[in-house]
Amino acid sequence: MNIGFIGLGAMGQVIVPRLLGAGYQVTGWNRTAERAAPLIEQGMLWANTPAAAAAASDVVFSIVTDGGAVRSVALGENGIIFGLEKGGIYIDMGTIAPDVTRSLAATFAEHGIAMLDAPLSGSPVTVEQGNASLMIGGDKAAFERVEPVLRAIGPKVTYIGASGQAHVMKLAVNSLLMVEVIAFGEAVALAEKSGVDRDVALDAVLKSVTAAPVLGYRGPFILEDKMPDVPLADVTLQQKDMILVLEMARKSGSPVPLAAAANEMMNACRGLGIDRNDFVVAHQVYRRLGGQPVDEKLQGIRSST
Repeated sequence: MNIGFIGLGAMGQVIVPRLLGAGYQVTGWNRTAERAAPLIEQGMLWANTPAAAAAASDVVFSIVTDGGAVRSVALGENGIIFGLEKGGIYIDMGTIAPDVTRSLAATFAEHGIAMLDAPLSGSPVTVEQGNASLMIGGDKAAFERVEPVLRAIGPKVTYIGASGQAHVMKLAVNSLLMVEVIAFGEAVALAEKSGVDRDVALDAVLKSVTAAPVLGYRGPFILEDKMPDVPLADVTLQQKDMILVLEMARKSGSPVPLAAAANEMMNACRGLGIDRNDFVVAHQVYRRLGGQPVDEKLQGIRSST
């Protein structure tokens, strides 16, 4: 299969090399063309529009910021739908509202194209390590056709169900992720205020039964001068997912009090002006609430998104 890839941001930068390494021809497009340069050096082909990338491909992936961006690259002027031939497969890997996916899938189906929702659980770090997991929603026969391609991206691939159901599951997983990371920051701040050094508290957490992969690679960011200049997911990006969680919960009538509390901590990060950092920075909100100063070097770190 020839692969099209739309969106060459932080995740695209690590996913495309895995596809190239698996032997696929990849044709990419990004809104800012300069992001493609390092991937072109590795063998990726460049297209001037999403439609052009799709025309050169059997399967097209997209991973862009939100539902509006997905609609734009999929159905907008020179969108994917105008290049991908009947019988092709379009796979969206972003995290968007399930209803948006179902609407897009219906439009693609009218053109004889199957659309799968395939949100990825993990960060650029986990993708590079080969530990990312993908959840798939949509036509099962289409999924079975592209399963080898998906496994080139991450070894843990789970078919969830009908169109939109993978996004439902991804939002549920992201809710759990947020609550866990926020609770981690709360626990470390409590230990700090009670006299335990921050690095000692972090080490103890990572050696305890509460340790999880996300804390293994994100936890160290809370140490002095360890916050990355380019966040894995800054407060604004992560809060976008939490707002989707809260809306999905409202529509389904499912209570999510812990998710709501985690979302409020993102608001607090914005209030303190530290929202350009990775969202684990919520630990600093707990420090401030406990009468400790916010680390000054966190101010002004900008997101790549």
